[in-house]
Amino acid sequence: MADIVKQILAKPIQLTDQVVKSADEASSSFKQDCGELKSKTEKLAALLRQAARASNDLYERPTRRIIDDTEQVLEKALALVQKCRANGLVKRVFTIIPAAAFRKMSSQLENSIGDVSWLLRVSNPHNRDDEYLGLPPIAANEPILCLIWEQIAILYTTGSLDDRSDAAASLVSLARDNDRYGKLIIEEGGVGPLLKLVKEGKPEGQENAARAIGLLGRDPESVEYMIHAGVCSVFAKILKEGNMKVQAVVAWAVSELAGHWPTCQDLFAQHNIIRLLVGLLAFETVQEHSKYAITSNKGTLIQAVVLASNNSNANKVNEDDEKPREMLHPLGVKQASRLHAVVASTMAMKSPTKPPSEQQSNGANHNTSAKQNHVHHQQSPSLSGTGIKGRELEDPDTKAYIKAMSARALWQLAKGNSPICRSITESRALLCFAVLLEKGPQDVQHNSAMALMEITAVAAQDADLRRAAFKPNSPACKAVVDQVLKIIDKADSELLVPCVKVIGYLARTFRATETRIISPLVRLLDEREAEISREASIALTHFACTENFLHDDHSKAIISAGGAKHLIQLVYFGEQIVQSPALILLCYIALHVPDSEELAKAEVLTVLEWASKQAFLVQDEMVEKLLVEAKGKLELYQSRGSRGFH
Repeated sequence: MADIVKQILAKPIQLTDQVVKSADEASSSFKQDCGELKSKTEKLAALLRQAARASNDLYERPTRRIIDDTEQVLEKALALVQKCRANGLVKRVFTIIPAAAFRKMSSQLENSIGDVSWLLRVSNPHNRDDEYLGLPPIAANEPILCLIWEQIAILYTTGSLDDRSDAAASLVSLARDNDRYGKLIIEEGGVGPLLKLVKEGKPEGQENAARAIGLLGRDPESVEYMIHAGVCSVFAKILKEGNMKVQAVVAWAVSELAGHWPTCQDLFAQHNIIRLLVGLLAFETVQEHSKYAITSNKGTLIQAVVLASNNSNANKVNEDDEKPREMLHPLGVKQASRLHAVVASTMAMKSPTKPPSEQQSNGANHNTSAKQNHVHHQQSPSLSGTGIKGRELEDPDTKAYIKAMSARALWQLAKGNSPICRSITESRALLCFAVLLEKGPQDVQHNSAMALMEITAVAAQDADLRRAAFKPNSPACKAVVDQVLKIIDKADSELLVPCVKVIGYLARTFRATETRIISPLVRLLDEREAEISREASIALTHFACTENFLHDDHSKAIISAGGAKHLIQLVYFGEQIVQSPALILLCYIALHVPDSEELAKAEVLTVLEWASKQAFLVQDEMVEKLLVEAKGKLELYQSRGSRGFH
């Protein structure tokens, strides 16, 4: 960059010499005015030469803009003083230059002196200290630009890590306050030094820089720019071996970038970020390399539990090293919760490998364990470097925060992306979500529920993913369904809507004999909140729609659970956002079980005839077609006015 700055400075320095020379040749009538311009030009020349000597320290963006403006001023000054040269009697007599022109040019040179002086101060960390640098004249019309320049200059230069951390914090405040300020930070070259601080700074500075990166990614163009600047590799390194608090902020930043530009999902996946996030989520939740489950006396706290490895070619454990389970599980197997049993059975399906903790603590095998430990660390990036060391000592709030942000990142990365959803479901993430839905803090539960919602939404459209990840006999799937149904049964949680959606998206995975699913959803049709009734209607539609192979069985189950009367109420008297989903569900049920006595008693045919006359309900062509088919089926089996069967 020093060479570029020198090139930028070369022409204005030449112009100052020409201005000084031309001022010396001025005629006597302009001598005083040109002398003043010469004095200021010489002062400006000295500053420009000082800048050239300090070109290694200069921050290019303000340098280019300030020097461009200075060059224009010097060209005008040169044109002015050349008019004043004594080149003959006639020219001296007829050359008239207003005094205002000299005053204006003097003011412009003074501004250029102020701009270059500010540039030298802001680019030199030794001159800054706690001194307020003020505003350069060039920033008079846009003061915030000067502040952005100042903070980025601190990041660029060799200031202390604390100064750079404070500068990053200032950029965080600016980016948070205004989208346009965020654009300016990117345009003025702030991304590069922020990423450098993420890699090299102290933890506080890394947090500030990562938070700034997350705030800057508010639109696809900005995210794309940062991706090209190398954000993926920097974030992957932090997620692999960084400080836990920094990892949490980086996970949040990943969620922001992925949320605002979904195209970057695959780029993050290519840098192994999915697996790293799952590793953070699994820490003290469901550990891949931990050996035994530890539950509280009440069976509600499920800690890192079972022996496992994702590598199907892992070496088999020596049977002599296995100790009786009762000796190592002080609470006894019988006290383990149902979810613990699911976790254990799922992880036991994976190929076993001896946990690093045993290898390190076994003095007799110390010499052979080092190599095995190295293999484990290679297989699981989340366990390598400083990523695991000392985590147990972190405060509970930090541990909860990193889980919340990891779940948030997986939620955003999973949106509409089948390969990433497959990668997530092939890991131990589903078990983690199940555990965290049961016992996690509120934000962890929410982000876990939203992640499950996005994954199951993709699975609803991707049959291969659905069959691979959500097999009815899969312990992981059972764990998720159990926890989601508990939330739906209670119906008093902010997690209710995403959990209802999860069950709806999984509708095609449930057998006809799975009787516990339909009733809780039907009960939600009688919910006071319109949004919940709407989502329950949509979820049940996934069960009753023609695309579901078991639509007849599910439709009968909905009727048996009392769904018909609730749907009629919603179609007649529900809010507008509920009426259409309720009508669609009612049509599917009538279409598939037209000979139902319950439908006849509830006068469903009358309801459908009424709905067909309501313009706001039949605006959608698909709804209108479905309504006609459902009415036709009912008319074959039921009489108008509910007078019983034909």
